[in-house]
Amino acid sequence: MNLHQEITQAVQRISGKVLKTPLFYSTYLSKLNQGEVYLKLESEQYTGSFKARGALNKVLKLNQAERDMGLVTASTGNHAQGFARALTIANAKGTIFLPTNAEPSKVEALKYYDVDLQFFGDDPLTTELHAKRIAHENGQIWVSPYNDFDVVAGQGTIASEVTDQIDNVNAIFGCVGGGGMMAGVASWMKQVSPNTKVIGCLPSNSPEMYLSVQKGEVVMLDEYQPTLSDGSAGGLEEGSITFDLCKELIDDYKLVEERDIAAQIKYMVDKHHKIVEGAAAVALSAFMNNVSEYMNQRVVIIICGANITTQKLKELI
Repeated sequence: MNLHQEITQAVQRISGKVLKTPLFYSTYLSKLNQGEVYLKLESEQYTGSFKARGALNKVLKLNQAERDMGLVTASTGNHAQGFARALTIANAKGTIFLPTNAEPSKVEALKYYDVDLQFFGDDPLTTELHAKRIAHENGQIWVSPYNDFDVVAGQGTIASEVTDQIDNVNAIFGCVGGGGMMAGVASWMKQVSPNTKVIGCLPSNSPEMYLSVQKGEVVMLDEYQPTLSDGSAGGLEEGSITFDLCKELIDDYKLVEERDIAAQIKYMVDKHHKIVEGAAAVALSAFMNNVSEYMNQRVVIIICGANITTQKLKELI
């Protein structure tokens, strides 16, 4: 499959139904590397996350007969909101499976959409595998949060916007969970801006993609570790298309500790008056912790979402 071509088609398909998000010049971060640092503010996207892109591209690409079969997904929240919004736009019906410990604020947000909510398991991967099985048993369309070329292509439209907004990017940072966003971003950048280094950023408490790439096969952690980057937590399933894409296309990986994620969520409030979620702070932290590698360079950091609870934000601040 030619992902660059699929992303180009996705741009047309979802145009006008998602926001072309700002590429925001950061004076403070540019001072750190004595270069230029820009924030791609997917935190300003509909539903507060880049996930609105991939889910919408997938649902709109389905024909009416496929939509009528019913659509199923699983998510800790951000993909779920993107999926629910896509169903509304496409006038389709679907079910979302969530972990029993999903953020209450994200569950509450989903209740504003006409979608069936089901709860199963206490970690994202368990929930996902259960939901996928249910979809298969009922003959319904499974909409993966990341393990789907149409979803990856939708997320890749972020990079298409970046290359429209700025030239000669030396490095682009983004958080990696299942790998859908950065697989799409990397697929685009390697075609359009091949000299740009693509940096995958992960919380040390949930580094499954990094461990998988290191080992050369999908690695699942024996025990789920909580992380402020709940939007990227839970790893990836066996046979995921994103594993090969990330292994081939992402140039480097950076791991980030929880204290740094917390510090950069606060940094964004203090310096830019922006609310960001943990996954966005992972990418920001990865740049700030390794700034000496990117001196005098033009850098883009994908601020992938803004969905954090008021209570958690208060605690961190």
